[in-house]
Amino acid sequence: MTTILDTAPDDDELGLPAARRRSAALERQIHERPGRFRALTGDRPTGRLHLGHYFGTLHNRVRLQNLGVDMMVLIADYQVLTDRDVADRLAEHVEDLTLDYLAVGIDPDRATVFTHSAVPALNQLLLPFLSLVSVSELGRNPTVKDEIAHSRQSAVSGLMFTYPVHQAADILFCKAGLVPVGQDQLPHLEVARTVARRFNSRYGPVFPEPEALLSAAPLLLGTDGGKMSKSRGNAIALAATSDETARMIRGAKTDADRNITYDPAARPEVSSLVLLAALCLDRDPHEVAGEIGGRGAAGLKGVVTDAVNDRFAPIRARRAELALDRAHIRRVLRDGNEWANAIADDTLKEVREAMKAFY
Repeated sequence: MTTILDTAPDDDELGLPAARRRSAALERQIHERPGRFRALTGDRPTGRLHLGHYFGTLHNRVRLQNLGVDMMVLIADYQVLTDRDVADRLAEHVEDLTLDYLAVGIDPDRATVFTHSAVPALNQLLLPFLSLVSVSELGRNPTVKDEIAHSRQSAVSGLMFTYPVHQAADILFCKAGLVPVGQDQLPHLEVARTVARRFNSRYGPVFPEPEALLSAAPLLLGTDGGKMSKSRGNAIALAATSDETARMIRGAKTDADRNITYDPAARPEVSSLVLLAALCLDRDPHEVAGEIGGRGAAGLKGVVTDAVNDRFAPIRARRAELALDRAHIRRVLRDGNEWANAIADDTLKEVREAMKAFY
């Protein structure tokens, strides 16, 4: 399977502008020949997914799947430990995450849903990959710096520090050439590209250099006006009931100006609510704000509540139905893990042969 651009970028062509150009070229190629691409994406099972996840990544995964891209969807259970001492309620969170995936439209007949811990050969790639990057390179990674700064742990673990290399193993074990990411994840992806390039140079061609498919993910704030996060209790879960949704939106932070406008720079909290309604209604946020006009925060929150509940009612109904059959969820994971193991075993065999470590 060919998974990289027809014309590869120069090694030194880095940065956001170059990534955007490559991403635009990728989108054209995906629409022309989607079956030639394999994509890797996923989440840590630390709680139920929320509306920010849906508009930021989940609906894009379903779009790529429906276009015909080979989707590998990772539940990164080992990576829960990057910023936690223990992985609490892990089995429950893994099943809940799988339920969220299936409810939004991830189809296990067209996408592979699998877990880190069930694919030993994937994790074994971490060892040779760590030999290809230096400590100083890892220390300079801006995403690692940010994650360390916001870590819940009293001391930074080795897993946190090597997180980008573990992500490189996630991407490269299945030779994914396409990784849907936000721009904040570009430094992690650059580590995976570096690992692939250095391995191929040192041992022979095994891995494609993965490309970023940049998402134009909308910035939705949490109901408290801060970053939307599962751990902060400021996000509306996909599985929330209509009453829970209404209660959270009623408590959302706004401002004192009764005239509702869409101005993310000057009015971030109000604009985030307007944007959420607009995304649910598939409309322009300026038009939505103009229709609400002088009805104030109460009018805005009523529109947002109706829009969210109407948009997500089918997804919530489907999730509730799927939740009645936990055996089906476990079958999805078992089948996905089986296929991911077959891929990982083949890749590890190639790696060992390239390294002349096959005895």
